[in-house]
Amino acid sequence: MTIADMLERNAGEYPDETALIELKPSQGIRRQVTWKEFNDRANRIAGVLTERGIGKGDRVIHLMMNSIAWLEAYFGIIRTGAWAVPLNFRFSAKDIRYCVDISEAKAMVLGEEFIDRIAEIRTHLSTVRDYLFVGQDLPHGMEDLETLIDEASSQPLDVPLGDDDTCGLYFTSGTTGDPKPIVLTHRNMEFAAITEQRHHYQRHEDNFVLIPPLYHTGAKMHWFGNLLVGGRATILTEINPQSIFEAVDSERGTIVWLLVPWAQDILGALDRGELRIEDYDLSCWRLMHIGAQPVPPSLVLRWKEYFPAMQYDTNYGLSEATGPGCVHLGIENEHKVGAIGKAGEGWQVRIVGEQGNDVAPGENGELLIRGDGVMKEYYQNPARTAETLRNGWLYTGDIARMDDDGFIYLTDRKKDVVITGGENIYPVEVEDVIQSHPGVYDVAVIGIPDERLGEIVVAVIDLNSGETLTADDVLAFCEEHLPRYKRPRRFFFDKVPRNPTGKIEKPALRKKYGGV
Repeated sequence: MTIADMLERNAGEYPDETALIELKPSQGIRRQVTWKEFNDRANRIAGVLTERGIGKGDRVIHLMMNSIAWLEAYFGIIRTGAWAVPLNFRFSAKDIRYCVDISEAKAMVLGEEFIDRIAEIRTHLSTVRDYLFVGQDLPHGMEDLETLIDEASSQPLDVPLGDDDTCGLYFTSGTTGDPKPIVLTHRNMEFAAITEQRHHYQRHEDNFVLIPPLYHTGAKMHWFGNLLVGGRATILTEINPQSIFEAVDSERGTIVWLLVPWAQDILGALDRGELRIEDYDLSCWRLMHIGAQPVPPSLVLRWKEYFPAMQYDTNYGLSEATGPGCVHLGIENEHKVGAIGKAGEGWQVRIVGEQGNDVAPGENGELLIRGDGVMKEYYQNPARTAETLRNGWLYTGDIARMDDDGFIYLTDRKKDVVITGGENIYPVEVEDVIQSHPGVYDVAVIGIPDERLGEIVVAVIDLNSGETLTADDVLAFCEEHLPRYKRPRRFFFDKVPRNPTGKIEKPALRKKYGGV
């Protein structure tokens, strides 16, 4: 059963029940649709696209901000048999053009926030014939999607979709170079839905508070667990501690997936008394989980101090594995906080050395994964595909180790390892230590060139509001917890740049502080 089939089934079984809620607190906007309305509008969008010649195997750029309309358009695209090509809403005009050129997209569904960026490059987008616009003030040469939906039929298309058919072309976030195009199939999406539901035990009664960007293979795939059981979701478009608590309270949210910075913001607001748990009814909130980046153990321990009865899970994943779930901690394993966990439902894992042999417990090696969530390929890049997919295993590029109990600890990205004086330093280990200092809000550890040692370890630290730590203060703290060779040689106090999915933009930091 494809995810499009799941939506159609929900429309049949729960036609009048709420499927999606959209909140824009600052504007006082609350919108909702039932499963039948959601399904009908997806069918109408599919019909609109079909009338414009979009069919199986075509590519459609999907460039919108989080909203109900985002999901309606997404399901409309894949129901034609075309590939949805969701783009990062932070992509520049140059990035968008790059993605359009590679995908050779025939159509684009876009929101009003992107008018200026598209206008800048539109004459160069030679393959795009149709622009379907969502918003106010229709630009010249585009069509208003809402008007077209009103005029279209809600009858489903007769387009056979198989497990091995491609349904998505996902471009990575671009923090390590040009975005890589990843081909995902209907089987990948189905597998993500099943894995998520089995990890987090979604029930029909659950309400998933959906906050991270939908273009990414993260939050959406977590929501697939709710889709599988017909559970509703609340799309929160404004991200701050108060709006998150208000959404859980007012909509009776049961599951919230957070990025590390958002959890830090909530804890900081609670610590400062700007946010009070007793002002909200959060009794419905049963699970908070985090993914998309390494999670400092100190953050989870602080969270549990405020929410001792709330379930917690760490999720590890990557776009090449259809998002999260290939490894996860498990809500029953909080005693292993700091680990990313064990192989997820239906997944296999290995940790190998440079020669491809499994390493012993406690040793660092590259994490490999295998399962039905592994991508089909990098689009039109057989060399990179062959390098990443070998004998059925996906080489993640992440360095990890496994303890004697079989729990995996993420050490770092292979490309982020700092080699200083012949010693390998794994930045995540150093970041976890510095992050545990009560005065530190966020931290990034990188390597910068050094004539004598090759590289030296550098820490970029963002302090909590009102803190006045010095480099000597942080170094003294590191001396208590780290051997000499792992301690940063230099400290910079600055904001830590993160992309929309929470990953630290280390190439930008290396360029800023190391000139590389």
